[in-house]
Amino acid sequence: MQSFRTELENPVVEKDILELEKKIFQFKNGDLAESSFRSLRLARGVYGQRQQGVQMVRIKLPLGIISPDQLRRIALIANEYSDGKLHLTTRQDIQIHHVSLERTPELWAELEKDDITLREACGNTVRNITASPYAGIDPEEPFDITPYGRELFQYFLRNPIGQELGRKFKIALSSSLKDQARSYMHDLGLIPVVQDQTAGFKVLIGGGLGAQPASAAVITDFLPAEDLLKFGEAIVKVFDRLGERNKRQKARLKFLIKEIGLEKIKSEIALELVHATAPKILLNTKISSFKEVGKKKNNPVSAFDKWVQTNVRNQKQTNYFSAVVRVNNGNLTASQTFRLADIIQYYSGESARLTIDQNVLVRSLTEDLLEDFFNDLKEIGLGDYGAGSLRDITSCPGTSTCNLGITSTYNVAEVIDKVLVSEFNELIFEEEISIKISGCMNACGQHSVADIGFHGSSFQVNGNALPALQVLLGGNNSGNGIAQFADKVIKVPTRRVEQVIRLLLNDFKKHKDSFETFNTYYNRRGKNYFYELLKPLADVEIVKDEEYLDWGASERFKTEIGVGECAGVRIDLAKTLLFEANEKLEEADYFFSRQQFTDAAYSVLSGILQTAKCFLLKKGIETNSKENIQQEFEKHFENVAAYFIQNSFKQLIETYRIAHLSPELSLDWIGSGKRFYEIITILIDKDENK
Repeated sequence: MQSFRTELENPVVEKDILELEKKIFQFKNGDLAESSFRSLRLARGVYGQRQQGVQMVRIKLPLGIISPDQLRRIALIANEYSDGKLHLTTRQDIQIHHVSLERTPELWAELEKDDITLREACGNTVRNITASPYAGIDPEEPFDITPYGRELFQYFLRNPIGQELGRKFKIALSSSLKDQARSYMHDLGLIPVVQDQTAGFKVLIGGGLGAQPASAAVITDFLPAEDLLKFGEAIVKVFDRLGERNKRQKARLKFLIKEIGLEKIKSEIALELVHATAPKILLNTKISSFKEVGKKKNNPVSAFDKWVQTNVRNQKQTNYFSAVVRVNNGNLTASQTFRLADIIQYYSGESARLTIDQNVLVRSLTEDLLEDFFNDLKEIGLGDYGAGSLRDITSCPGTSTCNLGITSTYNVAEVIDKVLVSEFNELIFEEEISIKISGCMNACGQHSVADIGFHGSSFQVNGNALPALQVLLGGNNSGNGIAQFADKVIKVPTRRVEQVIRLLLNDFKKHKDSFETFNTYYNRRGKNYFYELLKPLADVEIVKDEEYLDWGASERFKTEIGVGECAGVRIDLAKTLLFEANEKLEEADYFFSRQQFTDAAYSVLSGILQTAKCFLLKKGIETNSKENIQQEFEKHFENVAAYFIQNSFKQLIETYRIAHLSPELSLDWIGSGKRFYEIITILIDKDENK
């Protein structure tokens, strides 16, 4: 494996990329365990995919903001390093697939030339921070949340407190009470509010989707915006310290809140806030008032009028408009992306924003150029109408690339779209009904929050696997952090999805009251009504031969589910723990050399706890959180610790709180961490050589 020249001006970024290259070399030579290498590459956006020998690379775009130059850079990367395709995700990232592992450091270096990072795009980290794409132009926003989102992103990027969590941690900022960023389904959700002419946030914690969706709980109705970083630091540290680390399926913040209660979480956050080192955010925030915008006309005829009605919105800036570029299934080719970048630069002149619906929002357009803008989009196949409507289907990659995918989401979405356009075109303009599809129950396609949701599943019929879709109904975003998750109603063979759509929409058209939304109609009728409505489609007593084929497939369906890496699955072996503990202590030296004493202190703490966990593991004692490691070590080996480090393990850990206050204290703390590591490794070696 040959090294390359990064030619980057930022030494921190360069170190990151060269470290990835070094670890790839060690892994390929058999000098680095797969479990250790996996966690490192995931934290750098390099993710395994369904096809062996290639990687998915996730490109992290904070708040979904992307400039024309960045779009061009990513298109170049897609052509050079992958298959010339890009996928827009529901977390405002861009993914490219089929990348050779050995080329990922070079790919990353090329991206950084336009200030694009892979860092913490995957793994057990603080993930990409998402936001309403309308922030800054939303007529209903009390202030622009964009600079606060940027501050959060910069604070957590490479911050040691968010590198090795029990599982991923997701943050979202909405622009108004409409809650377009869906704060309720995030670990930390933020809705802007104003109190006494002071900018702040309504704060929600503990939301999440997956197999067990949970709505985030309100922890405060008003957090001054200037304290946002301190609160973010505190909640991440609480999750890091108390969160589950052994049972992957229980390792999200929502489960921790369920286990110990919201009041306990509040008290732990208060404790961390006392010691928080994050700075205040001091911005001259302009408070704005609600601005009424006009309604668009109904019953459009021409292609342009249809597009305007569904895709174009008034901005709060007078005489300016934003337009959604619909990207079917979130998939773009590199050639489309090059052209799109040119169109955005010519008509808008500012950065676009990716949306959580897998589209691109172009801002600050003038009315006189809208039709030309639309025609240019049409030329490159991006002039579809229906943004924010029944037709704007969200779908994850499913079986095209994902290890966990069960069914072919892209093909299902295309089949549904054909039915909608040909049979329910009027609903596209009259109703805001959402359809979302995931390849499995993990909800990357966000099926749990849709009016009509599907996730991949299967039946066993006469000893054969039959592709199926779980139908979910009734999801709704009411705004202000209030939501309703969709109910699991019934499972049907995948090939019957067209009939599902016809039954649901025809029933809705026929029986709904005036001005009744799909969600209110669903709630009025109730789950059992829809179960009975769809029940005939779930009957698998008689199955046609074609129903054993997934959409777009030529061979009979079989379930082929691999090991997912969304949460950075790790093999918790003693050797891996010691290896990582030593790396943390080396990292502390690096931070100390840069006078980053807070980061150095946290790295030492992580190294000590990893070392203690290894010792406990060798003694046959299981632990499930960082706090549990401390408790168990004190309980079983206090005398051992006291003999070697001349104070209790608890006292040693508490030294962390002051270690960042001066270079002298920081240096002493690093020395304590290294001594503890040396002592424990000696004890482990003695036990093994008995």
